[in-house]
Amino acid sequence: MKYVVVIGDGMVDKPLKELDGKTPLQRAKTPNMDFIAKNGSCGMLETVPQGMEPGSDVANLSIMGYDPKKYYTGRGPLEAASIGAGLEKNDVAFRCNLITNKNGILADFNASHITTTEASQLIETLNQSFSRYGKFYLGTSYRHLFVYNDRNASLLKSTPPHDVVGEPIQKHLLKGDNSTLHQLADDLNQLMYKSTDILKKEPINEKRVESGKNPANMIWLWGQGPKPQLPPFKEEYGLKGATITGVDLIKGIGTYLGLTNIHVPGATGYYDTDYCGKAEYALKALEDHDLVFIHVEAPDEAGHAGDIHEKIKAIERIDRRILKKLREKLPSIDDYALAVLPDHPTPIDIRTHTSDPIPYAVYTPGCEADKTKAYDEVSVLNSFKNSSNEIMDGYKFLKFFIEYGKCAKTS
Repeated sequence: MKYVVVIGDGMVDKPLKELDGKTPLQRAKTPNMDFIAKNGSCGMLETVPQGMEPGSDVANLSIMGYDPKKYYTGRGPLEAASIGAGLEKNDVAFRCNLITNKNGILADFNASHITTTEASQLIETLNQSFSRYGKFYLGTSYRHLFVYNDRNASLLKSTPPHDVVGEPIQKHLLKGDNSTLHQLADDLNQLMYKSTDILKKEPINEKRVESGKNPANMIWLWGQGPKPQLPPFKEEYGLKGATITGVDLIKGIGTYLGLTNIHVPGATGYYDTDYCGKAEYALKALEDHDLVFIHVEAPDEAGHAGDIHEKIKAIERIDRRILKKLREKLPSIDDYALAVLPDHPTPIDIRTHTSDPIPYAVYTPGCEADKTKAYDEVSVLNSFKNSSNEIMDGYKFLKFFIEYGKCAKTS
Protein backbone atom coordinates (compact mmCIF):
# COMPACT_ATOMS: atom_id res chain seq x y z
CA MET A 1 0.00 0.00 0.00
CA LYS A 2 1.35 3.43 -0.97
CA TYR A 3 0.33 6.78 0.50
CA VAL A 4 0.86 10.29 -0.92
CA VAL A 5 -0.02 13.53 0.91
CA VAL A 6 0.00 16.67 -1.26
CA ILE A 7 0.20 19.89 0.78
CA GLY A 8 -0.59 23.17 -0.94
CA ASP A 9 0.85 25.56 1.63
CA GLY A 10 -1.62 28.38 2.42
CA MET A 11 -3.83 27.26 -0.46
CA VAL A 12 -7.24 28.02 1.05
CA ASP A 13 -8.55 31.56 1.35
CA LYS A 14 -11.63 33.72 1.85
CA PRO A 15 -14.18 34.97 -0.72
CA LEU A 16 -12.78 37.95 -2.62
CA LYS A 17 -14.69 40.76 -4.29
CA GLU A 18 -12.12 40.68 -7.11
CA LEU A 19 -13.33 37.12 -7.83
CA ASP A 20 -17.05 37.94 -7.52
CA GLY A 21 -17.24 36.47 -4.04
CA LYS A 22 -15.29 33.30 -4.81
CA THR A 23 -12.02 32.11 -3.35
CA PRO A 24 -8.89 31.48 -5.47
CA LEU A 25 -9.47 27.74 -4.95
CA GLN A 26 -13.05 28.04 -6.24
CA ARG A 27 -11.95 30.06 -9.25
CA ALA A 28 -9.02 27.78 -10.13
CA LYS A 29 -9.53 24.92 -12.57
CA THR A 30 -8.88 21.84 -10.42
CA PRO A 31 -10.40 18.71 -12.04
CA ASN A 32 -8.05 16.38 -10.17
CA MET A 33 -8.73 17.86 -6.74
CA ASP A 34 -12.44 17.73 -7.56
CA PHE A 35 -12.13 14.07 -8.57
CA ILE A 36 -10.53 13.23 -5.22
CA ALA A 37 -13.31 15.08 -3.37
CA LYS A 38 -16.18 13.60 -5.42
CA ASN A 39 -14.90 10.03 -5.28
CA GLY A 40 -13.31 10.06 -1.86
CA SER A 41 -13.91 11.45 1.60
CA CYS A 42 -13.65 15.06 2.83
CA GLY A 43 -13.63 16.80 6.17
CA MET A 44 -12.20 19.61 8.27
CA LEU A 45 -8.97 19.72 10.28
CA GLU A 46 -7.69 22.00 13.01
CA THR A 47 -3.99 21.99 12.18
CA VAL A 48 -3.22 24.89 14.53
CA PRO A 49 -4.29 24.10 18.11
CA GLN A 50 -6.02 26.89 20.00
CA GLY A 51 -3.55 29.26 21.62
CA MET A 52 -0.72 28.51 19.17
CA GLU A 53 0.54 30.82 16.42
CA PRO A 54 -0.72 29.85 12.93
CA GLY A 55 2.62 29.10 11.35
CA SER A 56 3.62 26.54 8.74
CA ASP A 57 5.81 24.94 11.40
CA VAL A 58 2.92 24.14 13.74
CA ALA A 59 0.52 23.23 10.92
CA ASN A 60 2.87 20.90 9.03
CA LEU A 61 4.00 19.20 12.22
CA SER A 62 0.31 18.42 12.74
CA ILE A 63 -0.21 17.08 9.23
CA MET A 64 2.85 14.87 9.55
CA GLY A 65 1.28 13.25 12.58
CA TYR A 66 2.77 14.97 15.64
CA ASP A 67 0.89 16.99 18.25
CA PRO A 68 2.40 20.51 18.28
CA LYS A 69 1.30 21.05 21.87
CA LYS A 70 3.51 18.14 22.86
CA TYR A 71 6.48 18.47 20.51
CA TYR A 72 6.78 22.02 19.16
CA THR A 73 9.69 24.14 20.44
CA GLY A 74 9.97 26.77 17.67
CA ARG A 75 10.46 27.18 13.93
CA GLY A 76 14.18 27.89 14.03
CA PRO A 77 15.21 24.55 15.51
CA LEU A 78 13.09 22.66 12.97
CA GLU A 79 14.93 24.35 10.11
CA ALA A 80 18.27 23.81 11.85
CA ALA A 81 18.11 20.09 11.19
CA SER A 82 17.78 20.69 7.47
CA ILE A 83 20.73 23.02 7.01
CA GLY A 84 23.22 21.19 9.20
CA ALA A 85 23.15 23.34 12.31
CA GLY A 86 23.75 20.88 15.11
CA LEU A 87 22.21 22.30 18.29
CA GLU A 88 23.90 21.82 21.65
CA LYS A 89 22.13 21.74 25.01
CA ASN A 90 21.93 25.51 25.57
CA ASP A 91 21.66 26.52 21.91
CA VAL A 92 18.63 28.41 20.63
CA ALA A 93 18.01 28.56 16.89
CA PHE A 94 16.37 31.65 15.39
CA ARG A 95 14.88 31.84 11.93
CA CYS A 96 16.82 34.67 10.27
CA ASN A 97 15.13 36.47 7.39
CA LEU A 98 17.01 38.83 5.11
CA ILE A 99 14.61 41.78 4.96
CA THR A 100 14.41 45.30 3.53
CA ASN A 101 14.51 48.18 6.01
CA LYS A 102 13.33 51.44 4.43
CA ASN A 103 13.67 54.36 6.83
CA GLY A 104 12.70 52.28 9.83
CA ILE A 105 9.82 50.49 8.09
CA LEU A 106 9.83 46.74 7.42
CA ALA A 107 9.23 47.16 3.70
CA ASP A 108 9.83 43.62 2.44
CA PHE A 109 10.10 40.41 4.47
CA ASN A 110 12.01 38.57 1.71
CA ALA A 111 14.11 41.32 0.05
CA SER A 112 12.50 40.77 -3.36
CA HIS A 113 13.15 37.04 -2.99
CA ILE A 114 16.91 37.39 -2.94
CA THR A 115 18.65 34.41 -4.53
CA THR A 116 20.52 31.86 -2.45
CA THR A 117 23.74 32.69 -4.32
CA GLU A 118 23.44 36.37 -3.38
CA ALA A 119 22.42 35.52 0.18
CA SER A 120 25.46 33.27 0.67
CA GLN A 121 27.78 36.27 0.39
CA LEU A 122 25.73 38.24 2.91
CA ILE A 123 25.66 35.35 5.40
CA GLU A 124 29.45 35.05 5.09
CA THR A 125 29.81 38.77 5.83
CA LEU A 126 27.52 38.46 8.87
CA ASN A 127 29.61 35.63 10.29
CA GLN A 128 32.79 37.62 9.81
CA SER A 129 31.29 40.70 11.49
CA PHE A 130 29.28 39.17 14.34
CA SER A 131 31.03 35.96 15.36
CA ARG A 132 30.97 37.01 19.02
CA TYR A 133 27.16 36.90 19.01
CA GLY A 134 26.65 33.46 17.48
CA LYS A 135 26.69 31.71 14.12
CA PHE A 136 24.67 32.32 10.96
CA TYR A 137 23.77 29.41 8.68
CA LEU A 138 22.88 29.68 5.02
CA GLY A 139 19.42 28.43 4.07
CA THR A 140 17.49 29.15 0.88
CA SER A 141 16.69 32.53 -0.65
CA TYR A 142 15.74 34.86 2.23
CA ARG A 143 15.30 32.05 4.79
CA HIS A 144 18.34 31.52 7.02
CA LEU A 145 19.28 30.63 10.57
CA PHE A 146 21.07 32.15 13.55
CA VAL A 147 22.20 30.04 16.51
CA TYR A 148 22.69 31.72 19.89
CA ASN A 149 24.12 29.96 22.93
CA ASP A 150 21.76 31.05 25.70
CA ARG A 151 18.73 28.93 26.57
CA ASN A 152 16.95 32.02 27.91
CA ALA A 153 16.60 33.32 24.35
CA SER A 154 13.87 30.75 23.75
CA LEU A 155 11.69 32.71 26.21
CA LEU A 156 11.76 35.94 24.21
CA LYS A 157 8.72 37.11 22.28
CA SER A 158 9.32 37.42 18.55
CA THR A 159 7.23 38.40 15.54
CA PRO A 160 7.13 36.79 12.07
CA PRO A 161 8.21 39.51 9.62
CA HIS A 162 5.55 38.57 7.07
CA ASP A 163 2.95 39.62 9.66
CA VAL A 164 4.16 43.22 9.95
CA VAL A 165 5.15 44.34 6.45
CA GLY A 166 4.73 48.12 6.13
CA GLU A 167 4.94 48.70 9.88
CA PRO A 168 7.66 50.35 12.02
CA ILE A 169 10.49 47.96 12.86
CA GLN A 170 10.91 49.42 16.35
CA LYS A 171 7.37 48.35 17.24
CA HIS A 172 7.97 44.65 16.58
CA LEU A 173 11.44 43.91 17.91
CA LEU A 174 12.24 41.08 20.31
CA LYS A 175 10.79 41.52 23.80
CA GLY A 176 11.36 40.02 27.25
CA ASP A 177 9.14 39.77 30.33
CA ASN A 178 11.75 40.41 33.01
CA SER A 179 14.99 42.34 33.44
CA THR A 180 17.19 39.43 32.32
CA LEU A 181 15.16 38.80 29.20
CA HIS A 182 14.80 42.50 28.53
CA GLN A 183 18.59 42.86 28.42
CA LEU A 184 18.90 39.78 26.22
CA ALA A 185 16.28 41.15 23.83
CA ASP A 186 18.08 44.49 23.73
CA ASP A 187 21.38 42.81 22.83
CA LEU A 188 19.82 40.86 19.96
CA ASN A 189 17.82 43.85 18.75
CA GLN A 190 21.06 45.82 18.58
CA LEU A 191 22.51 42.99 16.50
CA MET A 192 19.64 43.37 14.03
CA TYR A 193 20.16 47.12 13.78
CA LYS A 194 23.94 46.73 13.44
CA SER A 195 23.39 44.33 10.56
CA THR A 196 21.94 47.25 8.58
CA ASP A 197 25.21 49.16 8.85
CA ILE A 198 27.09 46.14 7.49
CA LEU A 199 24.71 44.88 4.81
CA LYS A 200 23.85 48.18 3.16
CA LYS A 201 27.50 48.52 2.07
CA GLU A 202 27.65 45.10 0.44
CA PRO A 203 28.21 45.14 -3.37
CA ILE A 204 25.38 42.64 -3.79
CA ASN A 205 22.91 45.11 -2.33
CA GLU A 206 24.28 47.99 -4.37
CA LYS A 207 23.70 45.95 -7.52
CA ARG A 208 20.18 45.01 -6.39
CA VAL A 209 19.26 48.65 -5.85
CA GLU A 210 20.68 49.59 -9.26
CA SER A 211 18.52 46.91 -10.90
CA GLY A 212 15.36 48.08 -9.11
CA LYS A 213 15.23 45.29 -6.53
CA ASN A 214 14.88 45.70 -2.78
CA PRO A 215 18.17 45.35 -0.90
CA ALA A 216 18.63 42.71 1.80
CA ASN A 217 19.87 45.35 4.23
CA MET A 218 18.82 43.93 7.59
CA ILE A 219 18.32 40.63 9.40
CA TRP A 220 15.15 39.74 11.28
CA LEU A 221 15.32 37.18 14.11
CA TRP A 222 12.19 35.23 15.04
CA GLY A 223 10.69 31.76 15.58
CA GLN A 224 13.36 30.75 18.08
CA GLY A 225 13.60 27.62 20.20
CA PRO A 226 15.79 24.76 21.46
CA LYS A 227 16.22 21.38 19.79
CA PRO A 228 12.96 19.36 19.85
CA GLN A 229 12.62 15.70 20.78
CA LEU A 230 10.51 13.91 18.16
CA PRO A 231 9.87 10.14 18.07
CA PRO A 232 10.95 8.49 14.79
CA PHE A 233 8.20 8.29 12.16
CA LYS A 234 8.85 4.60 11.46
CA GLU A 235 8.30 3.75 15.11
CA GLU A 236 5.13 5.85 15.36
CA TYR A 237 3.46 4.78 12.12
CA GLY A 238 5.23 1.65 10.92
CA LEU A 239 5.91 3.18 7.49
CA LYS A 240 9.03 4.27 5.64
CA GLY A 241 8.38 7.89 4.68
CA ALA A 242 9.88 10.66 2.57
CA THR A 243 9.46 14.40 2.00
CA ILE A 244 9.65 16.44 -1.19
CA THR A 245 9.81 20.21 -0.68
CA GLY A 246 11.72 23.35 -1.53
CA VAL A 247 11.83 24.77 2.01
CA ASP A 248 14.10 23.95 4.94
CA LEU A 249 11.26 23.87 7.46
CA ILE A 250 9.72 20.71 6.00
CA LYS A 251 13.13 19.15 5.40
CA GLY A 252 14.01 19.88 9.02
CA ILE A 253 10.90 18.18 10.35
CA GLY A 254 11.67 15.28 8.04
CA THR A 255 15.21 15.01 9.38
CA TYR A 256 14.06 14.88 12.99
CA LEU A 257 11.46 12.23 12.11
CA GLY A 258 13.90 10.06 10.20
CA LEU A 259 12.17 10.62 6.86
CA THR A 260 14.10 10.65 3.59
CA ASN A 261 14.41 14.23 2.31
CA ILE A 262 14.41 13.82 -1.46
CA HIS A 263 16.17 16.59 -3.37
CA VAL A 264 14.38 17.80 -6.49
CA PRO A 265 16.80 20.04 -8.44
CA GLY A 266 14.09 22.51 -9.49
CA ALA A 267 12.31 22.78 -6.14
CA THR A 268 12.71 26.45 -5.23
CA GLY A 269 10.03 27.14 -2.61
CA TYR A 270 8.63 29.84 -4.91
CA TYR A 271 6.32 30.28 -7.92
CA ASP A 272 8.88 28.79 -10.30
CA THR A 273 9.25 25.50 -8.44
CA ASP A 274 9.37 22.32 -10.55
CA TYR A 275 5.90 20.88 -9.97
CA CYS A 276 6.36 18.06 -12.50
CA GLY A 277 9.70 17.18 -10.98
CA LYS A 278 8.12 16.84 -7.55
CA ALA A 279 5.56 14.37 -8.91
CA GLU A 280 8.18 12.38 -10.81
CA TYR A 281 10.52 12.14 -7.83
CA ALA A 282 7.61 11.13 -5.57
CA LEU A 283 6.64 8.28 -7.89
CA LYS A 284 10.26 7.13 -7.98
CA ALA A 285 10.48 7.32 -4.19
CA LEU A 286 7.45 5.06 -3.82
CA GLU A 287 9.48 2.19 -5.25
CA ASP A 288 11.11 1.82 -1.84
CA HIS A 289 9.03 4.08 0.45
CA ASP A 290 5.52 3.63 1.78
CA LEU A 291 4.50 7.27 2.13
CA VAL A 292 5.57 10.56 0.56
CA PHE A 293 4.71 14.10 1.66
CA ILE A 294 4.80 16.53 -1.31
CA HIS A 295 4.88 20.11 -0.07
CA VAL A 296 4.38 23.13 -2.36
CA GLU A 297 5.14 26.59 -0.97
CA ALA A 298 3.95 28.69 -3.93
CA PRO A 299 0.30 29.34 -2.85
CA ASP A 300 1.53 30.61 0.51
CA GLU A 301 4.03 32.97 -1.13
CA ALA A 302 1.22 34.33 -3.32
CA GLY A 303 -0.97 34.83 -0.27
CA HIS A 304 1.75 36.80 1.50
CA ALA A 305 2.23 38.90 -1.62
CA GLY A 306 -1.51 39.52 -1.98
CA ASP A 307 -1.25 38.20 -5.54
CA ILE A 308 -4.57 36.60 -6.55
CA HIS A 309 -3.38 35.70 -10.06
CA GLU A 310 -0.27 33.86 -8.84
CA LYS A 311 -2.24 32.02 -6.16
CA ILE A 312 -4.71 30.71 -8.72
CA LYS A 313 -1.85 29.70 -11.03
CA ALA A 314 -0.07 27.87 -8.20
CA ILE A 315 -3.23 25.94 -7.29
CA GLU A 316 -3.82 24.98 -10.92
CA ARG A 317 -0.21 23.83 -11.31
CA ILE A 318 -0.52 21.60 -8.26
CA ASP A 319 -3.63 20.10 -9.80
CA ARG A 320 -2.38 19.74 -13.36
CA ARG A 321 1.30 18.96 -12.87
CA ILE A 322 1.29 16.97 -9.63
CA LEU A 323 -2.11 15.44 -8.93
CA LYS A 324 -2.86 14.52 -12.53
CA LYS A 325 0.47 12.68 -12.89
CA LEU A 326 -0.05 10.91 -9.56
CA ARG A 327 -3.54 9.78 -10.56
CA GLU A 328 -2.22 8.48 -13.86
CA LYS A 329 0.82 6.62 -12.50
CA LEU A 330 -0.07 5.42 -8.99
CA PRO A 331 -2.39 2.58 -10.12
CA SER A 332 0.53 0.89 -11.90
CA ILE A 333 2.67 0.97 -8.75
CA ASP A 334 0.46 -0.52 -6.04
CA ASP A 335 -2.75 -0.03 -4.11
CA TYR A 336 -2.68 3.60 -3.09
CA ALA A 337 -4.31 6.40 -1.13
CA LEU A 338 -4.01 10.06 -2.13
CA ALA A 339 -4.66 13.14 0.01
CA VAL A 340 -4.76 16.84 -0.80
CA LEU A 341 -4.96 19.67 1.73
CA PRO A 342 -3.36 22.96 2.77
CA ASP A 343 -1.52 23.37 6.06
CA HIS A 344 -3.34 26.60 7.00
CA PRO A 345 -5.11 29.46 5.22
CA THR A 346 -3.07 32.41 3.93
CA PRO A 347 -5.82 34.85 2.91
CA ILE A 348 -5.03 37.37 0.19
CA ASP A 349 -6.75 40.22 2.04
CA ILE A 350 -4.57 40.05 5.17
CA ARG A 351 -1.43 38.53 3.60
CA THR A 352 -0.64 36.27 6.53
CA HIS A 353 -1.67 32.99 8.12
CA THR A 354 -4.82 32.25 10.10
CA SER A 355 -5.67 29.35 12.38
CA ASP A 356 -9.07 28.61 10.78
CA PRO A 357 -9.85 24.91 10.19
CA ILE A 358 -8.85 23.67 6.75
CA PRO A 359 -10.56 21.25 4.31
CA TYR A 360 -9.00 17.93 3.34
CA ALA A 361 -9.87 15.37 0.68
CA VAL A 362 -8.66 11.77 0.56
CA TYR A 363 -9.17 9.11 -2.09
CA THR A 364 -8.40 5.46 -2.61
CA PRO A 365 -9.97 3.27 -5.30
CA GLY A 366 -12.75 1.10 -3.93
CA CYS A 367 -13.70 3.15 -0.90
CA GLU A 368 -17.21 4.57 -0.60
CA ALA A 369 -17.46 8.25 -1.47
CA ASP A 370 -19.24 10.89 0.58
CA LYS A 371 -21.48 13.58 -0.91
CA THR A 372 -18.92 16.34 -1.47
CA LYS A 373 -19.19 17.72 -5.01
CA ALA A 374 -15.86 19.57 -5.38
CA TYR A 375 -12.67 20.43 -3.52
CA ASP A 376 -12.93 23.99 -2.26
CA GLU A 377 -13.64 25.75 1.01
CA VAL A 378 -17.39 26.09 0.47
CA SER A 379 -18.12 22.64 -0.98
CA VAL A 380 -16.21 20.76 1.72
CA LEU A 381 -17.62 22.90 4.53
CA ASN A 382 -21.21 22.49 3.32
CA SER A 383 -20.78 18.73 3.05
CA PHE A 384 -19.14 18.67 6.46
CA LYS A 385 -22.03 20.59 8.06
CA ASN A 386 -24.48 18.00 6.71
CA SER A 387 -22.51 15.14 8.24
CA SER A 388 -22.17 13.93 11.80
CA ASN A 389 -18.39 14.37 11.74
CA GLU A 390 -16.45 16.69 14.03
CA ILE A 391 -13.47 18.87 13.20
CA MET A 392 -10.46 16.59 13.54
CA ASP A 393 -7.31 17.50 15.43
CA GLY A 394 -4.66 17.96 12.77
CA TYR A 395 -2.17 15.52 14.26
CA LYS A 396 -4.79 12.74 14.06
CA PHE A 397 -5.19 13.14 10.30
CA LEU A 398 -2.27 10.95 9.28
CA LYS A 399 -3.45 7.97 11.32
CA PHE A 400 -6.95 8.45 9.88
CA PHE A 401 -5.53 8.61 6.35
CA ILE A 402 -3.49 5.44 6.81
CA GLU A 403 -6.53 3.57 8.12
CA TYR A 404 -8.71 4.98 5.35
CA GLY A 405 -6.33 3.62 2.73
CA LYS A 406 -6.75 0.10 4.01
CA CYS A 407 -10.24 -0.11 2.57
CA ALA A 408 -8.59 -0.40 -0.86
CA LYS A 409 -7.53 -3.90 0.13
CA THR A 410 -10.84 -4.95 1.63
CA SER A 411 -13.29 -3.55 -0.93
